[in-house]
Amino acid sequence: MNEYNDLIGDMLKNSEQKGDLKGKGKPFAQDFMQRDVFQNFQEKAKDAGFLPEWLKLQKEISVLIYAAQTEEDIDKINEKIKKYNLQCPIPMQRTRVFGLEGLDKAKNTWAF
Repeated sequence: MNEYNDLIGDMLKNSEQKGDLKGKGKPFAQDFMQRDVFQNFQEKAKDAGFLPEWLKLQKEISVLIYAAQTEEDIDKINEKIKKYNLQCPIPMQRTRVFGLEGLDKAKNTWAF
């Protein structure tokens, strides 16, 4: 007995045993049931060309760093880095740019 009621799963198993599902729809990939829902979503989103906002910001920040020439540019970059760090996975977070003298280090950090 299952610890929970899986009505849809039970219906699918019954239909499969009767042979009602033969030739219906695409088969799942073999590892589909081994992954969790989020991993399956990520794969489908990637295949559909979806790009998370933090990755868009990452590319935008990289371009801005290479074009930066003033302290104002640095301030704009740091605002975007702050937004990026709030959205990206923790291991991907990066420090802000410390003045014009910090641009060389930032170029290495944000290079693709």
